[in-house]
Amino acid sequence: MTVMYRITANESGTRSIEISEENLQTIRKYGLFQFLFDSSGIVTETVLEKLRLNLRSMLTSGADKDLVDLCIDVVFHSDMKALGLSNLLALFREWSAANPETAEEQK
Repeated sequence: MTVMYRITANESGTRSIEISEENLQTIRKYGLFQFLFDSSGIVTETVLEKLRLNLRSMLTSGADKDLVDLCIDVVFHSDMKALGLSNLLALFREWSAANPETAEEQK
């Protein structure tokens, strides 16, 4: 059974995106949030576009199913905006703290 999380995608809270454990593992595997944010740490639409451009580049050079699923289900989701990315980052940090990388994953 896959663990699912839900992040709020808009200010009013009427839109949300489901995030799977596999999505979070894929973010970690590819280091997608590493070097994505500037020193302010503020998530803007520009940051979301930078992530999307990075992912498009990765997809063109060949990608596994998990990365494609992350793109389709989360990052390129029609409801994903800067607030959604900010909430995804917060979820990822919380999940990472509860699920530290193993020595094998760090290779």
